[in-house]
Amino acid sequence: MRYVAAYLLAGLGGNANPTSKDLKKILGSVGIEADEEKMDKVLEELNGKNLEEVIAAGREKLQSVPAGGAAVAGSGSGAAADSAAAPAAVEEKKAKKVESEEEEDDDMGFGLFD
Repeated sequence: MRYVAAYLLAGLGGNANPTSKDLKKILGSVGIEADEEKMDKVLEELNGKNLEEVIAAGREKLQSVPAGGAAVAGSGSGAAADSAAAPAAVEEKKAKKVESEEEEDDDMGFGLFD
């Protein structure tokens, strides 16, 4: 991923066809040593391609990936679904309570307009 990010940074900087030297310079600026094999693979795959088209194609592929939180299949009974939802609601209430306690501590006992 770091090699793709470096390639994209080089492209954003106006370099339409970055070389391994360009990527090494970008990665080296943040203290990352480049793995020649991985970097060459990225360069081989992206060389000569329009970055905007590559990103657009990637977005198309991501749209087909199912996201988490899909609805549970309706093969179970309604009671089973209700019992599964109850613990989630209790956990949500606990999380809200913990958040409110943390928020109270944020001001360290002093109000802004006290």
